[in-house]
Amino acid sequence: MTALLTTTTKFERVAKIVAERVAQLLCATVFVIDQHSIVIGSSDPKLVKLPFKHSCEKLTLDYLRVAICFDTQVGEVIIGKPHNGEKISPRLAQVIVDLVVNQTAVIDALPNQHHLKNKFIYDLLNGLIDDEANILHYSKILGLDLTPPRAVILIDAADYILSNNFCHDAQRDNILVSPRSCVATSSLPEVQIRRATLVIGSVVSFFHLPNDTICAYLGDGEVAVLKASDTKNLGSWANRGDVPEQCSSSWANLTALKRAAGGLLLRLRRDTNVSISIGIGRYHPGVRGLAQSYQDARAALSLGCRFHDHNKVHCLDRLGIAAFIGVADEQTKIELATYLLSPLNHEPQLLATLDAFFSEDCCPSSTASQLSIHRNTLSYRLDKITLLTGLDPRRFDDAVQIRLALLMRRLQ
Repeated sequence: MTALLTTTTKFERVAKIVAERVAQLLCATVFVIDQHSIVIGSSDPKLVKLPFKHSCEKLTLDYLRVAICFDTQVGEVIIGKPHNGEKISPRLAQVIVDLVVNQTAVIDALPNQHHLKNKFIYDLLNGLIDDEANILHYSKILGLDLTPPRAVILIDAADYILSNNFCHDAQRDNILVSPRSCVATSSLPEVQIRRATLVIGSVVSFFHLPNDTICAYLGDGEVAVLKASDTKNLGSWANRGDVPEQCSSSWANLTALKRAAGGLLLRLRRDTNVSISIGIGRYHPGVRGLAQSYQDARAALSLGCRFHDHNKVHCLDRLGIAAFIGVADEQTKIELATYLLSPLNHEPQLLATLDAFFSEDCCPSSTASQLSIHRNTLSYRLDKITLLTGLDPRRFDDAVQIRLALLMRRLQ
């Protein structure tokens, strides 16, 4: 029933276009009727939806009837005598009608700018475009500036975009919300596109962007933002001392990016009034590095929602133990370990204290004895480790995370 309604609606739209263009080309009154002889398109809009025989046939006694077919729908185009008195051959009339119908079908099949952009960003983030020259070429055509360093912010807005709980607008337009879709295309239900557009509009407004070119709806209720992650573009969220000097460029400005995402989360929750979750990806050099950033963001979002909670900003360095057991890529885990322990790179005494603390099963008295220091001194060192890394070796989860990080870092 839904498919029939959609096909019929398309046929009516085509009929309107045919009536207008054929009337203009042939300087004649034109009607398009369906198989029930109801006018569905006319050069005189007042006659639409009226029965042709009872209301319109008397308006023109000298007319041509030309068959029209679109998808599974059939009808007739009725062309009155030209106003300039010229005679129209049936063959010419049929050719013109077919031409207009074919042109309309071709235009309908062409994706618009937003569909092309969504598809391009989807392919880029999923590593489906290998040639860097092609990436730069298409990004230029689409107005997407990939010059600044960018990291991926992945927004899970499925509760808003896909949910039936917010379908008063869909019901009004007789749109049926479908299950989750996989990739953003022109075939998505209109209600999904409308809601995804609202989410993207909130992102554009929050970051004060000139347009939405860096945002894309990926389908499945997810929106990707290719956020410029350099200090200039994160200035209002960056604080001095956020990133340890020893930290690699992949983790640069990540703290500021998380602050920005936190503010964005509040904005999106206010605008949609539903649960929203965000995953943050690290910056990776080069345009193809965006695919790696997307994998970071996707892993953080998936693991964060599974092991922690929804309605939060998730990043690899905030996942705790889950990052080391849930991330498949070993290099990512090594880089995470290096990042977590980077504040201790110039603190060999603290690293030795950690080794002793773990070798003594986290027992303060035996650790102090092994290191030949007072327990108060040990407590001071453990406090300093917590201050520098944000992880407390005396807490089980933090201790396991530090221990795993120490082991992973040795694999470098």
